[in-house]
Amino acid sequence: MAVHKRGYQRYEGPRTGLWTRLMVLPRYAWEGLMQQRQIIAIFIAALFWPLACLSFIYLSNHRELLIGMPNEFTAMLDIDGGFFVNFMNVQAAFAVFLATFAGPSLIAPDLANGALSLYFSRPLSRPLYVLSRMLVLAGVLSPVTWVPGVVLFAVQSSLAGWSWTVENWTLGVGVFFGLVLWMAFVALVAMTSSAYVRWRVVSGGLVLGFFFVLTGATELTSAILGTTWPAAFNPTYASNQIWHWMLGIDALEGPNALQCFLTMMALSAFLLYVLDRKLRPIEVIS
Repeated sequence: MAVHKRGYQRYEGPRTGLWTRLMVLPRYAWEGLMQQRQIIAIFIAALFWPLACLSFIYLSNHRELLIGMPNEFTAMLDIDGGFFVNFMNVQAAFAVFLATFAGPSLIAPDLANGALSLYFSRPLSRPLYVLSRMLVLAGVLSPVTWVPGVVLFAVQSSLAGWSWTVENWTLGVGVFFGLVLWMAFVALVAMTSSAYVRWRVVSGGLVLGFFFVLTGATELTSAILGTTWPAAFNPTYASNQIWHWMLGIDALEGPNALQCFLTMMALSAFLLYVLDRKLRPIEVIS
């Protein structure tokens, strides 16, 4: 039968499972990212601070090794919320740098090469596409954020005993959810930057600029207006305020944790809106 006489027929054959389709993009993206020297270098650099924290935890639970040291020094060895907040701040910075190098290669090539039409002609919706790209960054950022945080809490629990774990279980929960929240926000910033700017170098600079510019802008606005409420739009301050609340530490001066959380949710909604506007398989120019 001639080709022009064959009408369109919808595919009715078997389909792969949802998770199988969802993991196709992350699997190949991870292979490409792990071949980048910058990513490997940041991974290695991000391991030093968790290792230093592990050494600190060991000394805190074996103070007999520090006989003869001043009491002021041994008093600083307590493992509390402040210890975990310091750990989270350093690893959060590494997460931003990782997203700077990993994020630009996720969505920009698909837009530049018109691959969205190919993806969306398959049983892959836009939400699933966004989720699959989010999983790529989650796989890259997790080893430097919540994974070492949970390991530190587990090591401290094993050395300090069951009683310490029962009294301080909220620290482990706060570290996990606090870093997951930061990881998701950073991943969303990186994905939006990749979709908005198709040049890799500019897209990576936009990720860094988002955090540094907002930090400077909020501080300048606060100084001009003589108020502290603009600090809620500073992701670094907002995340720290939320972490302080999660870990039971005295709050920072300025907007409270709830206000900071609502602001971060509003920023996330705006980023999702921009991302949704860019993920179009066909671009109409009027």
